[in-house]
Amino acid sequence: MSEIKQSSTNFSNKLALSEECSEAYAANIIGGQWTLVICSWLLSGKLRFGELKQKLPGITERMLTLQLRKLEANKVISRTVHAEVPPRVEYELTEIGYALRSVIMELEVWGTSHKQLIGVQPCIPI
Repeated sequence: MSEIKQSSTNFSNKLALSEECSEAYAANIIGGQWTLVICSWLLSGKLRFGELKQKLPGITERMLTLQLRKLEANKVISRTVHAEVPPRVEYELTEIGYALRSVIMELEVWGTSHKQLIGVQPCIPI
């Protein structure tokens, strides 16, 4: 996941759109390829990095780390480090993150409906 240069036109356009349109702002936060899937798994409770990695077999460790950092920076998830040997780190949704539950459920319904409409097999719900 590369960062967009702040001097680029793309960055300026995204910033202007996010400031003017709350939907674009929200999509920028939760619109990553893995973001909603990570949040979906965390709806059922705390998970460790390795547990998330197992639930997302196609994701690289680097991408999972980047996505978790982005979600944490946006206060969608929290990261708790337990003072143990070996260290134990858990991720969970914040109150803001749990507020996405209805959005995630509606997107699941819409996605299933759309896949049926265009003839794609629906995925197994999370």
